[in-house]
Amino acid sequence: MNESVNFIRQIIDRDLASGKHTGTVTRFPPEPNGYLHIGHAKSICLNFGIARDYGGRCNLRFDDTNPEKESEEYTRSIEQDVRWLGFRWDELRFASDYFESLYQYAEELIRRGKAYVDSQDAESIRLSRGTLTQPGRESPHRDRDPEENLELFRRMRAGEFGDGEHVLRARIDMASSNINMRDPVIYRIRHVSHHRTGDAWCIYPMYDYTHCISDALEGITHSLCTLEFEDHRPLYDWVLDQLDVPCHPQQIEFARLNVEYTVVSKRRLNQLVSDGHVDGWDDPRLPTLSGLRRRGYTPAAIRDFCDRIGVTKKDAMVEMGVLENSARQDLDAHAPRAMAVLDPLKVVIENYPEGDGELLDAANHPKDPSQGTRQLPFSRELWIEREDFMEDPPKKFFRLAPGSEVRLRYAYLVTCTGVLHDADGNVTELRCRYDPLSRGGSAPDGRKVKGTIHWVSAAHGVGAELRLYDRLFLVPDPAAASDFLAQLNPDSRRVITDAWVEPSLAPAAPDQNYQFERQGYFVADPDSRPERPVFNRTATLRDSWGEQKK
Repeated sequence: MNESVNFIRQIIDRDLASGKHTGTVTRFPPEPNGYLHIGHAKSICLNFGIARDYGGRCNLRFDDTNPEKESEEYTRSIEQDVRWLGFRWDELRFASDYFESLYQYAEELIRRGKAYVDSQDAESIRLSRGTLTQPGRESPHRDRDPEENLELFRRMRAGEFGDGEHVLRARIDMASSNINMRDPVIYRIRHVSHHRTGDAWCIYPMYDYTHCISDALEGITHSLCTLEFEDHRPLYDWVLDQLDVPCHPQQIEFARLNVEYTVVSKRRLNQLVSDGHVDGWDDPRLPTLSGLRRRGYTPAAIRDFCDRIGVTKKDAMVEMGVLENSARQDLDAHAPRAMAVLDPLKVVIENYPEGDGELLDAANHPKDPSQGTRQLPFSRELWIEREDFMEDPPKKFFRLAPGSEVRLRYAYLVTCTGVLHDADGNVTELRCRYDPLSRGGSAPDGRKVKGTIHWVSAAHGVGAELRLYDRLFLVPDPAAASDFLAQLNPDSRRVITDAWVEPSLAPAAPDQNYQFERQGYFVADPDSRPERPVFNRTATLRDSWGEQKK
């Protein structure tokens, strides 16, 4: 990967040159409350990439402090996605590993007069925080004696109170211009079983309190997060400044990744899944890593995309075409070629011998001889694309028409000699004649044939299902709409059930990528069966959506 020297790397370079740090330690800290998406890929590539390039370490740490929304399913899926992207963590950590330490640090804050138990309800606390233009109001419990706060906090831990009856708040400044510093809640009561600690705890720490201490306990040097946490940095530093922690990591913010025609909000993604607008978290229309993987995006393509967009301090909307072009570039170089017919029209070569036909040599990749060749069965009856024939073609139509000659890819030159119709006048079958001396597609007399079309032997081809995916939304920024669901694209998926593919594609290994010649890039779907393969279109050969917008 061609890493640019972004502003984060400049900071790290200065820190290492000055002796502030002797190495780098980063972490990727997802909350296990959903599946990872393309925005997380940017953070993964950044954190793990820095550790790799600087000879440092990167931990995978789960921020599992909200048991109501987290699960082991999400934890396992996140681990799988990080590995799939090509990265390995140095240590696997969980915020729940530090629950006892976090509790002890909270008691230390209480003893130092830096935290207190507030017995107001959640609504009263919210209303007392003030606004951007008005300071907050101090809680009537703010000046409780530290010993009383300790006793109440220990009773909270012991389970003597119900949910919401008390919270622990940091004692900072209710008049601060930064609302995050107005005595934020750092512990709340939740009588909910945790997916790792079970019922051992009924009080859980808040993210802003947990994250900075976890960073310090792991010796993180540079804590990289997205711009929405920029206003939280003063709180990050304040907590660490009050406590005797092993080190004080530096929080650095970068712009999050937003991609056109999709959403990356976990709340909205969860709504799409739970309300049945898509077929699960791995639906190929979603920007989740599992969805992108099922659609046929490769780890190399996603890493290349993250490298292309770079790391900046300003949020921006990235065109979907940039992601698709990364996929095209990688698949063009590596995906083997194959032939598939999506809208079949029967062709009968009248002068070709009856029987089993013959085998023709075909290159698996015209630009990569190391991929070798395969043998294509050819027979008297073929399937071609319906759009490759016109009964009354315009002047510059170089495909098949009555009396015209075309090249069948890897096979022979054929000329259309007849057209069959049904009762409604629809073309149902073509009759052709072939030149037996043109095997391989070259005319023996040197005549020029401009058109080349693909085909599948009707006697040997395999019926397949092809799923053609497009933009999930109709507008570039659906999150900005008052009702983002109203912007869903009704044509985001088209299923072709009567396609034909060459026999080498059955069975197709799951996740195997192909370029279907003249059609686009496809991948074998897990729904495939040996007798009925299923393929998802990853991308068209060109940016047809971008061309439509011009």
